[in-house]
Amino acid sequence: MSNFKRIFVIVIDSLGIGVMPDGERFGDMGVNTLGHISESVETFQIPNLQKLGMANLTPLKQIAPLEQPLGYRAVLKETSNGKDTMTGHWEMMGIETKKPFQTFTEHGFPKELIEELEKRTGHKIIGNKSASGTEIIEELGEEEIATGHMIVYTSADSVLQICGNEETFGLQELYRCCEIARELTLREEWKVGRVIARPYVGKKRGEFERTSNRHDYALKPTGKTALNALKDHGFDVISVGKIVDIFDGEGITEAHKSKSSVHGMEQTIELAQKEFNGLCFVNLVDFDAKWGHRRNPQGYAQELESFDAKLGELLKLLGEEDLLIITADHGNDPTYTGTDHTREKVPFLAYSKSMKGNGELPEQASFAVIGATVTDNFHVSMPENTIGNSLLEYLK
Repeated sequence: MSNFKRIFVIVIDSLGIGVMPDGERFGDMGVNTLGHISESVETFQIPNLQKLGMANLTPLKQIAPLEQPLGYRAVLKETSNGKDTMTGHWEMMGIETKKPFQTFTEHGFPKELIEELEKRTGHKIIGNKSASGTEIIEELGEEEIATGHMIVYTSADSVLQICGNEETFGLQELYRCCEIARELTLREEWKVGRVIARPYVGKKRGEFERTSNRHDYALKPTGKTALNALKDHGFDVISVGKIVDIFDGEGITEAHKSKSSVHGMEQTIELAQKEFNGLCFVNLVDFDAKWGHRRNPQGYAQELESFDAKLGELLKLLGEEDLLIITADHGNDPTYTGTDHTREKVPFLAYSKSMKGNGELPEQASFAVIGATVTDNFHVSMPENTIGNSLLEYLK
């Protein structure tokens, strides 16, 4: 019999807790997303995360570690060669990425790719640089509306993003162009992790707003993951937020798109009030997209406080047969230079009402302990060529 009937894995996107030993190789020295946020704001309270031992994993300026936090905790290191969303999530579910995804942050996309994309889509491309999505729409939205040109940009991630005005460019046309871009960027020399459709509305500068009709066109994982193993054995694999995009639908039995991180937690709270047998896998992206990349520690801190309040609601709903795991997929220190992710260790907080003990587990060499623990709980073997050791025996 399984130890737990339902497992909730919540990824606070980009909540790193200290630089990895190889951080310098990635240009990241002395970074600590959560630690530096706590130093950057006047007041900062996350009582539920504190209760689960978050302040015991990395020093926080305003939040004391507790003597006996609930449940178990550990620091996880990343084995894979990268510091992006897909690498982190795929590793959680057993895949080690040895070759990092390409980024085009410095100079935009190569001329050959842009010309091919123009030819295939029938739209002249404007932009083609690394930019914040909201800023590039402010800069080029009016031109796109007037001409029918297509805004293409990238970021510090391995992504090609296309903006389209829902009223003039059209949502279906935007999706069609993104599908062409995805096909082109499967070529080795142009390969990116994701192509993202970024629709917006509004007629002039100052009025533009992105909509929730974003769509990610991701690469399929490079092998089978813990999600495939669970689904193939008849367990529920429910995704909340962009999990379904990150895994390109592989191993998912039910998907819920979120409008925001708070909405993602509200969806998770709703799911906690329903019967299921398996995994609920949640990604909360606003921490990364809205605050980390935009280097806004105050916004990040407030988002964490909002999350913490919702976490309190979720904890009340969890029963003896439920296990909650809270983690992150990489860092994005909002006090660091540039706009890129940061190569960091991440938290592992595990709690169930049925636990008799608590404590800190040894530092783990890979995020893959998560997928291995989940499959072990449901007596399912991890697929071939995956990595990860289960921590289930300690979670009592």
